[in-house]
Parts: sequence; C-alpha cells; structure tokens
Amino acid sequence: MSFRSSSTTVLFIIGISWQLTAQRQPVLKQIDLPHPYYFREMYLPQLTTGPSAVAWSPDSRSLVYSMEGSLWRQDIGSQTADQLTAAPGYDYQPDWSPDGRWIVYSSYFKDAINLWALDVANKQAHRLTNDGAVSVEPRFSPDGTRIAFVSTSYNGHFHIFVGSFQEGQLTDVHRLTGEIRSPLPRYYYSQFDHEISPAWSRDGSELLFVSNRGHIYGTGGFWRMRAEPGAEAREIHYEETTWKARPDFSPDGKRIVYASYLGQAWHQLWIMPAQGGDPFPISYGDFDNINPRWSPDGKQIAFISNRNGYTSLWLQTIPGGVQNHIHASQLNYLKAMGRLTVTIVDESGQPTAARVFVTGSDARAYAPDFAWVQADDAFDRKERPFEAHYFESAGEIDLNVPAGVTEITVTKGFEYRPETRTLQITARQNAKATIQLKRLDIPRDWEAQWVSGDVHVHMNYSGTYRNTPKHLLEQAAAENLSVVENLIVNKEQRVPDISYFSTAPDPASTATNLLLHGQEFHTSYWGHVGLLNLHRNFVIPGFAAYPNTAVASLFPTNADVADMAHQQGALVGYVHPFDAVPDPDKDAELTDELPVDVALGKVDYIEVLGFSDHKSTAAVWSQLLNCGFRLPAAAGTDAMANFASLRGPVGLNRVYVRVPEGSLNIASWLSSLKQGRTFATNGPLLRFTLGGRELGDDLKLTTGSHEVKFTAWMRSFVPVEHLQVVCNGEVVRDLKTGDHFSSVDAQGTLPISQSGWCLLRAWSDKAEYPILDAYPYATTSPIYVSIAGSQVQASGDASYFIAWIDRLTQAAKTNKDWNTEAERNSVLDLLSRARQKYQQLQK
Repeated sequence: MSFRSSSTTVLFIIGISWQLTAQRQPVLKQIDLPHPYYFREMYLPQLTTGPSAVAWSPDSRSLVYSMEGSLWRQDIGSQTADQLTAAPGYDYQPDWSPDGRWIVYSSYFKDAINLWALDVANKQAHRLTNDGAVSVEPRFSPDGTRIAFVSTSYNGHFHIFVGSFQEGQLTDVHRLTGEIRSPLPRYYYSQFDHEISPAWSRDGSELLFVSNRGHIYGTGGFWRMRAEPGAEAREIHYEETTWKARPDFSPDGKRIVYASYLGQAWHQLWIMPAQGGDPFPISYGDFDNINPRWSPDGKQIAFISNRNGYTSLWLQTIPGGVQNHIHASQLNYLKAMGRLTVTIVDESGQPTAARVFVTGSDARAYAPDFAWVQADDAFDRKERPFEAHYFESAGEIDLNVPAGVTEITVTKGFEYRPETRTLQITARQNAKATIQLKRLDIPRDWEAQWVSGDVHVHMNYSGTYRNTPKHLLEQAAAENLSVVENLIVNKEQRVPDISYFSTAPDPASTATNLLLHGQEFHTSYWGHVGLLNLHRNFVIPGFAAYPNTAVASLFPTNADVADMAHQQGALVGYVHPFDAVPDPDKDAELTDELPVDVALGKVDYIEVLGFSDHKSTAAVWSQLLNCGFRLPAAAGTDAMANFASLRGPVGLNRVYVRVPEGSLNIASWLSSLKQGRTFATNGPLLRFTLGGRELGDDLKLTTGSHEVKFTAWMRSFVPVEHLQVVCNGEVVRDLKTGDHFSSVDAQGTLPISQSGWCLLRAWSDKAEYPILDAYPYATTSPIYVSIAGSQVQASGDASYFIAWIDRLTQAAKTNKDWNTEAERNSVLDLLSRARQKYQQLQK
C-alpha cells in the first residue's frame, strides 16, 4: 500500500472535469455571473403552479399573470381565468401596453429567454428578440412607444436595454447602461456592476432601476436616470436588496412601491418618495410579498405572496390595507386538456410518499394545483429540451395535462427503483394509473442497521416558496430520507430560519423522519463549516472575514468556532469543500482552513459529497487520510429547500450511518457519524468489511505482509461504471469496471504490508438520470489499518499541506482587517501549530 501523489491526483481530476463539461451543463449557461444558483432562483422567472408575476390592464379592471409557465387573464371580481399563451416554452413576466392592445413578456425556450409580444385581441404571439441571450423584465413606457428590459446580450451581464415599439415590432434596441468593472471585493456578485428591474417614470422621461454600483453586498440601491444612452445615473436610495426589490411608480408619479426585507427576514411591501427619502412598510408578515404593481387608477397594488407556502396572487387597497386573494376556480385552456390521476403505492399496496416528474405531450412539465414545482439546476441537452421539474407527493396526485402522451416518472430515495409510465390522455377525460414502487434487492440485515441523513439543508433561503418544518419533513419522506439537518445561516443581512433554532429535534419530527436545526458558519474566506447539535446557543456572529463590515477580521477562524461548538457538544464538519483540487503553487487564492483544522483535531466529518466536485474533494480527503488523520465521510446537498430552481432535491447527497438496530435516535446517529461508521452517496449503496472489521473500525495486524479478507457489495438504482477498493489513495482492486452495472457482490483478499486505510467507492464518468448530480458517486469511510512496527508514510502529502499552510500564513500576515494585534497573533500561532504537525510527518 502506498499513497497517491498530489500531482497525480490533480491530473486525474482535470481529466474528469473536462468530460463532465460536455454532458450535464447549467441552465442558461450564457449568463457570465458567479453563484448562478442565487440569481437563477431569486431573479430569473421559474415554473410554479401558482402566479409568479402580474400586470394590470390599462382600465384597472383585469389582470394578466404568469402561472404554470403560461400567461392568464382574469377580470377583477371573476373566478375564471383565460389562458393567453400555450407556447412550447415557458412564459413569464407580462406587461400590458397603455393602449391595451399588446402584452409583452419573457419566454424561456431553446436555452434562451426572449421577449415576445401578444396581440390581446387575437391571441397571436410573435418573438421580439432572438439573440440567444436572457432577456427579462420588459416594461412599456407610459406612451407605449418604447420597451425597457434587462438582457445579458452584452458580455453575459445584466444591463438595461431600450427599444422602440411600433405595430408589434421592437426596433432600434440599444444598451442604456454601461459596463462598469468594480474594484470592490465582491464574492456572491460579479465584479461587473449590474442594472436590473427597470420602471418608467410616469412622464416617460426617466427610468428607475436597481444597481449594485459602489456596493459590495446585495443587488444594490435604487437609481434614476434619463432614458437615453450616456445619461448620468443618480442613486436616490440605498438599502441592501437581493434581486427581488422590483420597484414600481404610483400613477401620480410621486411614490415608489417595492419589496424589502429591511430589518426583517422576509420581503414585504414598502413605499418611499419617488425622488428618494425615508421608506416605510405597508404590509407585514413572516412570509414574502413581492413583485408589486400599482393599478393605473391608483387604488390597489397587486403582488405575489408565499404566505401559504406556494405562490398566490393578492390585491391590497391603498389607502386602506385590505388584502384580497385573487384565485381562479375555473381555468379556460387554449389546448385540449385531460385529467390525470395517479396513485403511488409501496410493495404492500399502501400509498407512499415519493418524488414525481410529469411531462406532457408538449414536452413541458406539469404538476397538481398548489404543488411545489422544483427545477434541476443543470441538464444534458441530448436527453431533454428543458431541465427536469419535479414535485413531492404523499401518494395521490390529480392534475390537468394536455391531450396526448404523458410520461410519469416516480422515485423514492435510493432504496427503490425508479418507475416510469406513459399514458394516453384523452381530452375532457380522466386517465387513472397506479404505480407501485419496488425496492432494490438489499440484504435485510443491511436495512436494519443503516439510517440515512442529509447533514446540509437550508429550509428557507430567500426562495420562491415559504417552507415550514412540517413541509420539509414531507420533502424528506418523499426522498426516503430519515434525518434532515437544517443548517441555519445568513443570507446577506438576514438569517431566514433563526426563529426555528433549537437544541432538540423539531416538534414536527415523526417516528420515521427527524428534523434538527443546526448552523452553517458562513465565512467564505476560511471555508464554510456545519455545526450539528448545538446544545446551548446559535453562534453569533455567524460569519467572519466579510469586507467592509464590523466582522471583516479573519478572527475568529473556523478552529475557534469549532472550539465554541465542541463546548456545546456539537459536531463540526467542512461543507461543500472543493470544486477543484487546490494547487498551492498556482492558485491565485488559497484560504481554505481545512488542513489546519484537521491537523489540530477540530473536524468531526467532511462532506465528501456536497455542493462541490466529489472527486476533487475526495482527492484532498485521501491525502489527509494518508497523513494518519481520521476523518469520517458525510454528505450534504446544500439544498435550498424553498427554491423553485435548486441543487437538489433534499437528500440528493446523503450519508448512511450504521446505528444499533437502525434506531432513529439522533444521539446515537451523530455518535456513529463521528466514529466513521458511514458511507456517503448520491445513489449507490455500499457495504465493505476488511479482516472482519466494519467501517470506522481499527484493523490491527502483526509485523509483515498479510492477505486480508474483504467483502464488498453495491446496489444502485442507476447503472454505475466503477467499483473499487482504495487503500492509501491507490486503487488496489477493481471489483467491476467498464460495463454499466447496478448490483455487485464480491469477496477476496487484499495484500497489506503497511499501516494506512482502505475504503470502497463506486462512481461513473457521466451523469445518470434521475440522479440530479454531475455523476453517480459513493464512498465509504475508511477502515483503519495498523501494522506493528509500520508508521504512516506521508512525506509527499505532508509537503503538499505545508505548502498550503504557507499560503494561508502569507495571506494572514499581509491582511489589514484585524481588530487587534492579539487576533493576528492568535491566527498565526494556529497556522504555525498545524504546520508543525505536518512537519513531523516528513521525518
């Protein structure tokens, strides 16, 4: 047994990453901005079963809104909505022309979002833009002769464009706002300033918009400028916003209504003077009210709310404050529609919770009323025209679908086989089906001992929906996931789930599903860490090293936070560690504290599978194991569970923990996690023993070489390409490779002559639907091998981490954000002590 050098590992990962790029790629990949999971969810329109954006008719008697990926018209006081569009794509964000003749909107189709215009009289629509960009938020000028909108057509960044609109045609389109590169140290936002959410002044001479010019955090303040190229913009009001402010002028032009979370965790409606000034709220509640539009007669504001969890449409009188829910009990579709009823049952014939994908004859996704539609964040264009959309079900679904062939796919965690059915839907008829889920061929003793969990979920994170513990547990049940760790964390100034923090399991927990509220300490400098099972309090501040704030200092480090958490009896783990293997010699920035904290005994687990590249993380983990450190494998999806577009679902990445008799007890589950009695996976299920020892155990051998017996098996609900035994970073046995397989039972012997570790891993080169991840991957935690007289040989790995720590030390010495010299000295001492640990391994 020997170790794999860091250079070999880097080459291995690079080769894999190039292959992956050609398969599963992000949604709307032409947008050149960091952290796409934020702007895609919080700014770009998403498919929902409820309304998502609204506009008024010029006479204030009707509304047009986007719902189910189409546009709908509903008269005030009516319970009937008429479908206006039924295109092959998804239609959103309508705006009605002042003369009432046209509705302009954004339509998602063929990897782009284009502007379209709908003739209200004949319901005929045509495309206005066709440049392969993402064009959103179209707004008519008060005289109807111009349209302002946001587009990525210039360098993939969000800027405001204006074009002339005459007789249904958009011409003379020009970029109104410039391309400004900011020197500010932004992390979640681009170095290039953006301009979003345009709104016309009532005389049509100026545009109001939101921009982060001159700001580090959030999407920026409110700016006004003349609606002509080259005009100078002025900021009229600043507060932190996060994509959803979307201002609108009052008809008299003297006030602005917008959505704000100022001083609270949720967006509500606020108003302020049109030239800037002190704002105040006009709605209240622990939920979001967003996308406000003032009626032309000035009497009401229409907006979207998630107060019931899903999205819904409301009106509020102004003045007065009376709120009325606008709901359509009768939907008049443009296409011939039928009804689909599906019952999902387990092997005993009882209804069971599951995740469901429904694709209609038009290749679009469909879901029941009030269901939470959630979209994948990437997809293979060779497999489907859109990203996959799904929803969770308790076992019975009933929905409208277009006539023709409908496909239904049902999944339930990793222990069941996916089931797909196609049904012929007849117009005005109800098609019924029962889908029975079947378990994989899993040994009974395995099922009795292993309990699954996702150690990294965010219940609410400024998403489309409003989540609750009860609903989050319903999401977990649909994924056959037993334990959910909701890691409470800030989103800029907010901490959305802080009111749920508890040192005990959430009261909504059931006999089969546990929900815990932990914490993610959120420093993007040292790396994010999870704090599981805090016994006393939430750690505040919940982040460090935020430039231009009172917590700009690099102190406290993650090691300091780990000490605070351990004093409360918590487990500490590194989350979503690496998208690529760090190279201390070449990386422009390297600030992750992981090797320091592992060397000093601060880390209880690592998310080998998480919102990162699993193989890159495993490569670094392997080198830490080579140094003799014990670091259990865990997995966390980092699912923002209230998003409509997310990396998910909950439990996409999960850890299985071996507990006595498979009992659902959080204390024993966390204890076994810390002991390394785990495997981490996004699909394949694993079992591995070595010399009769289980995962996390010690195998002690006498001096010399040994042939040690091993057993291994794998079960997977998707085909897998590789199953390997890895010892000290090297593949020592390919149990199966090349062919796609889903079940393996193997046993044999391994030649072992030096101390170290061994584990079992399964993986594939390519994505395998319906695993909504880059590729299938699973790994056990190690079994640790100790041979009398044999020491860990880790000189090369230790040198790698010494070079890494030297980079951290250099950056710490030059940092100017320390509050005191004592903070600086404390951090430098920490780094020095960790470096000494690795130096000892070089001897």
